[in-house]
Formats: sequence, structure tokens, C-alpha cells
Amino acid sequence: MTTELLSIIPVLPSADLERDIAWYKEKLGFEINFSDKMYAVLYRENICLHLQWHADTPDDPLLGGSVIRIYVKNITSLFHELVERGTVTQGSLKINTPWKTNEFGFYDLNNNAIFIMEDTLNNK
Repeated sequence: MTTELLSIIPVLPSADLERDIAWYKEKLGFEINFSDKMYAVLYRENICLHLQWHADTPDDPLLGGSVIRIYVKNITSLFHELVERGTVTQGSLKINTPWKTNEFGFYDLNNNAIFIMEDTLNNK
């Protein structure tokens, strides 16, 4: 059998897990599946995010954040929801980019860049 890749599960650094779990719940609508003092697993529909606490010291740096891209179909309804939540502004949705996407992005509280994007070639 061939392996079918379904999604990406990034592990994002967190300086404060309790604060960041609350932010992902309020601003993005994620629900907690698991959390302890060092690690959290969050879900929304078919998307899973992991958060891992880091001390932001020379031995355990946050390294300035990560970048992820979440591919979606029908980007508009999620975009409007995140505008209502105050996560993004009305003008942040880019339609028909030169690289054939509709997309918007934002940063979480740990400077992780999150892009939500829709493929315009295969979404018609």
C-alpha cells in the first residue's frame, strides 16, 4: 500500500503554554486535546498543532519562531471568522497571488508565522 500524506503537524515553540493555549482557542477556534506543563496538542477539524515549552535561554532558545502553511479549500469563511476574532484585518487576504494562491497570514504570540492558503488552480 502507498502512504497517503494528509496533513502537517508542526511543533511550535512556546514561552508560556497556558497563555498560548488560550490564544489559539480564542483567536483561531482550536480545542485542547492534551496539555501538561511542557507540551500541548490542539485540534480544529482536521488540523493538529503541537506547542512545546522552551525556556528561551542559550541552552533552549525559541530561535525566533517557525513558519507553517496550512492548505485549505474555500478560504473565505475561515478568513471572515478570523477577522471577527481580531486575528487578522479585513485587508490581509491576498487574492490570486503570482504563485496561484489565495492567502493570508499572521503571527502568534511567539513570532511563529502562520499562513492560511488556498490553491487557485485546483479549487475551481
